[in-house]
Amino acid sequence: MAYRRTPKVQERLDALRDSILDATVRQLAEHGYSGCSVAAVAERAGVAVGTVYRHFPTKADLVVRVFRQVVSREVEAVRSAAGGPADPVARVVAVFETFAVRALKAPRLAYALLAEPVDAVIDAERLEFRRVFRDVVAEHVAEGVRTGVLPAQDAAVSAAALVGAAAEVLIGPLTSGGSAEVSELSTFVVRSLGGSDARNA
Repeated sequence: MAYRRTPKVQERLDALRDSILDATVRQLAEHGYSGCSVAAVAERAGVAVGTVYRHFPTKADLVVRVFRQVVSREVEAVRSAAGGPADPVARVVAVFETFAVRALKAPRLAYALLAEPVDAVIDAERLEFRRVFRDVVAEHVAEGVRTGVLPAQDAAVSAAALVGAAAEVLIGPLTSGGSAEVSELSTFVVRSLGGSDARNA
């Protein structure tokens, strides 16, 4: 007869898995992907290296899970921020401002999410994140076009271009600690979409 885990055993395993994931997030936030070895995560979580491998076969598997967890949280944050303003262009601005502010609060983690050299499987997750982020922005750009606030344009293309530009703008501040470039990001977003600076001041 096959062994079946009891609810208490499963609960302990889930808690252990969560503690490993939390340790990975903290390790990434302090040392980036290059400094996020399985041994370092295990030490931070207070478990043996083999315990980490029992839950996650490779470092890439572990970090993919963390990427999904962190990205889901960031996407929810920008969606929530976009729910405030009535004007669709202001919603797009809120998306990028919220993302930038949150990224600057955890620069090493944000750099790992956006630009640090990573394994191919993690890079695929990064591309998926950009697609999801693009779709959030595109929804509001399309509404701006429908309501006449913005000139006619392909909302998905405009959104993808802005997501790429924003990621590029953030790389400098995330690695140097400055923020001057980010202060101009909102103006760039509005002008790129064909909106009015005054309307979205």
